[in-house]
Amino acid sequence: MSTTIVTDSTAYLPEGFAERHGIRVVPLHVAVDGRSRLDGVDFGPAELAAALGEHRRVTTSRPTPGELAEVYRSVLADGADAIVSVHLSRELSGTWEAARLAAEEVDRDRIRVVDSRATGMGLGFAALAACSAEDGALAEKASADAAGRVRMFFCVETLDHLRRGGRIGAAAALVGTALAVKPLLHVDDGRIVPLEKVRTTSRAIGRLVDLAASAAGSGPVGLAVHHLAAPERAAELATRLDERVPGSTGCLISEVGAVIGAHTGPGVLGVVVLPGGYD
Repeated sequence: MSTTIVTDSTAYLPEGFAERHGIRVVPLHVAVDGRSRLDGVDFGPAELAAALGEHRRVTTSRPTPGELAEVYRSVLADGADAIVSVHLSRELSGTWEAARLAAEEVDRDRIRVVDSRATGMGLGFAALAACSAEDGALAEKASADAAGRVRMFFCVETLDHLRRGGRIGAAAALVGTALAVKPLLHVDDGRIVPLEKVRTTSRAIGRLVDLAASAAGSGPVGLAVHHLAAPERAAELATRLDERVPGSTGCLISEVGAVIGAHTGPGVLGVVVLPGGYD
C-alpha cells in the first residue's frame, strides 16, 4: 500500500527534505499591504524581513478547503492508496479544519488528517515520522505519536507581533514590556504561552540550550533550530546544542517564512526537540 504525506508550508522543512521524502507541501497565504502571495513559493524569509523592516502590513491566512482538495485529488490520481495530511496546530490556524473539510469532500476513508499541535519543525518532525510507514493507519499513528513527544521553545525580540496577530493575549504580552527583557515562550497543547524572561540575548540562547537539553534526555533525539534574519545566532545555538545533547546526530537549521515570522518578527530563535527521533 502506498501512502503519501501532505503537510503545509509552516513545517519549514530544511531545503530538499520534502522532495527527498516525497512530502507534498501546501502553502499558506500571505498578504503584504493587501497583495496576496504564497508562503515559501513567491514570498520567503528575505522578503518578509524586508517588509517587516519597512513596517508594511503583513497578514496570513489558511489555504482554502478547495486548494487542499485539489492537492488530495492530484495525489490520489498519481497512484497513492492513502494520504496522511499533517498540519499546524488548530489553536493557531484554521488549516487543520480546512484539511478536514477537504478530506470529507474528496475521500474521507483514504485521507487521514492529523493536528500536530505544533508548527515549524514540530510539525515537520510529525510529517517526517509518518513517512516511515506504508500503511495509512500506521502513518497516522506514527505522526500523532511524534506530535505528542515534540517540545518547542523560542525567544523573540518583542511580543508585539504575537499580540497583534492574536497568537498571545494582551495580558501575557506584558511580560515583554520591561527594558531589555527577552521573552522565552513554548508551545503547550497547541498554544503559544510565555515561559520565562531573561535580560539579554546571550542568556536567552543559554536558556534555550538548557531547556532543550533537559527535554531531550540521553537517548536519540531530533533537534532543529529556527530563526528569522539571525543566521549567526542560529548557527551558534545549533553548535551548542550538538555539543550539549548526547543523542544529537546533527541539529537541523531552517529559517522560518512569512506565516511564523510575521507573528514573531525578525530575530526570533527557536528550538524544536523530538525525544526518540523520527525514524
